[in-house]
Amino acid sequence: MTQTLDPATRAAEWSEWRAANERRRQDPYGYLAYRAVHFLEPEPRTFPGVPGVWRTGPDGPVVELGAGESLLVDGTERTGGHAFGPVREREFRWAAQAGDVVLELSRRGGRDLLRPLDPTYRLRADYVETPAFEYDPAWVLPAVFERYPQGRPQQVRAAVEGIEHTHEAVGEVVFTVDGSEHRLVVFGRDDDPGLGILLFRDATSGVTTYAASRSVALPLPAEGETALVLDFNRAGNLQCAYTDHAPCPLAPPRNHLPFAVEAGEQTPVLRGGREAVR
Repeated sequence: MTQTLDPATRAAEWSEWRAANERRRQDPYGYLAYRAVHFLEPEPRTFPGVPGVWRTGPDGPVVELGAGESLLVDGTERTGGHAFGPVREREFRWAAQAGDVVLELSRRGGRDLLRPLDPTYRLRADYVETPAFEYDPAWVLPAVFERYPQGRPQQVRAAVEGIEHTHEAVGEVVFTVDGSEHRLVVFGRDDDPGLGILLFRDATSGVTTYAASRSVALPLPAEGETALVLDFNRAGNLQCAYTDHAPCPLAPPRNHLPFAVEAGEQTPVLRGGREAVR
């Protein structure tokens, strides 16, 4: 995303962003293919449709495969026992394959998770589209970024019960709407220190947009600079807007806006509604 305020350029970039989001959702192994989310524990457990008996500990997840069971790991068929090693927080590791199903290991809130990615999962077939508000240059706002002297770890609720995230708050974005000043906390991105993530709710949440949270990626100004552009047209849905198997972080209470942000992505459309897919 560029920092120019030129409406034509931003509108074109927005259209490309929308198309890229939809392409990701159509991927056979994208997040619409998550069939379940399984918590790994020190005690061995089995999971429906997943080969083996699974457990985890300080050395990471381990599977014990029974007679006639196997997994494809790094292109090699494995039988018996296999240790996957420690999983990093917020990692997405495609660790093994069982037929057409990819087994993903991840770690959220200090808990190891196993999620099967199944290209035949019905959510992929039931997904219709993600509508969005029309691009509106009025929602491209000049803003100020007030960087904290150092990051502040903050506990953040997750969309999946039993998980609480810890994210590093790196500063606050300050902007004005209808003459009133608002400031929202910005979290850092693990994969890119030049980007921040803004999680927020507003008066459209649960009405025309996903109830729990939307997010905006913010290109952060360089050290010593403060000006940035806050483009609410880029307010996108998190994975949890689509699936119950995504432990997304939710907007902290201080990031709840009292007005309607009629910009960005709206509630996804699923055949039969989301309840029908559960």
